[in-house]
Amino acid sequence: MNTTAEQFIATNKANLQALQGFTTQAFAGIEKLVELNLAASKAALGESFNHVQAALGAKDAQQLLALQSGLVKPLTEKSAAYVQHVQTIVTGSGAEFTKAVEAKTAEAQKAFDSVLENLTKNAPAGSETAVAAFKNALTSGQNALESAQAQAKKALATAQANFTAAATQTADAVKKATKVA
Repeated sequence: MNTTAEQFIATNKANLQALQGFTTQAFAGIEKLVELNLAASKAALGESFNHVQAALGAKDAQQLLALQSGLVKPLTEKSAAYVQHVQTIVTGSGAEFTKAVEAKTAEAQKAFDSVLENLTKNAPAGSETAVAAFKNALTSGQNALESAQAQAKKALATAQANFTAAATQTADAVKKATKVA
């Protein structure tokens, strides 16, 4: 029985380390988004000041209108590039996270099976029914967890597909709008 307790403790320690790794991955993705937002904000601020200075230096209304229309196209292209960067970061982070979770789930399953086998071997005589019921309950729980993971994976894939479609539609709409203008 002591071996089973040690296995549970080892499994919990490994799970805590995995959680730390998942958290680190999540923060890495957030850091990338923050860096992207800071760079985009800094660039937009610099371009805005340059545009205002150019507008203040315009000699007539026609030159001012040319400056304004010249601002729209680069802005839409930069917006589309920004959306693509965000999509790349989110998709990459999601894929890494999913891969890590799947690997950890497989490890946990192996450890769990080992603990369950050890528990079955070391069960006292006459407890076969209780052990079988416990085993059945745990198997049902694992099946429910696997089903939930599969649904979460489908939901993530759907969300990423919707995000990609929305980003593409937005970029296309902006391109069409700038061609008309």
